[in-house]
Amino acid sequence: MIGQTVRSLLAQIYPDFEIILLDDNSTDETAAIVGQLAGSSSRLRLINGVPLPAGWSGKNWACHQLAQAAAGEWLIFTDADVRWEPSALAALVAEMDSNGADLQTVWPTQQSHTWVERLTVSLVALVVQAYLPLPLVHYTPWPIFAAANGQCLAFRRRAYEAVGGHEAVSNEVLEDVTLSRMVKAQGLRLRMADAAGLITCRMYRDWPSVRDGFAKNILAGYGGRVIFLLLAAVFHWLVFLLPWLWLALGWLAPDLPGWPLWPLLLVGLGVAVRATTAAVTQQRILDALLMPLSVLLMTRIAGLAIWWQWRYGGPRWKGRLITSIPARVQGANGV
Repeated sequence: MIGQTVRSLLAQIYPDFEIILLDDNSTDETAAIVGQLAGSSSRLRLINGVPLPAGWSGKNWACHQLAQAAAGEWLIFTDADVRWEPSALAALVAEMDSNGADLQTVWPTQQSHTWVERLTVSLVALVVQAYLPLPLVHYTPWPIFAAANGQCLAFRRRAYEAVGGHEAVSNEVLEDVTLSRMVKAQGLRLRMADAAGLITCRMYRDWPSVRDGFAKNILAGYGGRVIFLLLAAVFHWLVFLLPWLWLALGWLAPDLPGWPLWPLLLVGLGVAVRATTAAVTQQRILDALLMPLSVLLMTRIAGLAIWWQWRYGGPRWKGRLITSIPARVQGANGV
């Protein structure tokens, strides 16, 4: 996977860029692969990660080291499992150049193959497209209307340094979202874009990885507040699940108030929203009909996140407990 990513990046035509990979004790022959590729390009180099210091999460520490090693005016962070098409880098730079973004976040086209991936991973598009209208993200000063995807974050260096970089979010679980909120709080320009197939990623491959991966982040997405997560679960049941139950029960009791018009309208609205976000982000449109199953799976994931918080004090990932130290959003409340 790393070799494919690097080859794709090297194939792009852009006049002045460097690729720096950090090898954090990998076991997938990263060093050997990069060594072979580096022989044909002076743009590529590999650095070995320094042991993780106290108060840092692994990814944030890796990104901090990469930023320190980079010499460019623009810093583009991407994960090793993200695939770039040959024209993706030039398109990203052109987008930032035209819109003047201080932070440009790109939402990679998510690849999903198994049923559990299709029912969960594709919901990222629903959250971004339906709940974060671009005009509010782009043109309002409020950090609450900010989001980002750490699979592709592109900073102007001056903006990255102004918010404190990854050092300011050293132990944050959702460091990407927190950085985007800090950018807006500083009065800098945040821009979001869909990758439209130019940048792709397969986040998870089975139910355990889907369950634990989303449970790791979901509570942080609601500010660490269990009550907000519970309210969100209730909202999604009301919008995407209960109308289906109302419609089904009406066949047994046709005299139910409002049946069948109201449940049909509500089901149609939910399916339309889910289908529209799927179409815009190149997901399977017909999977919108399975939204009730998606809601049930995400409820299970939310329950696991709440259990981890109550039992351990934070999310668990790969056998480790993650305790987040909330980052202070500069300028959000006058400090």
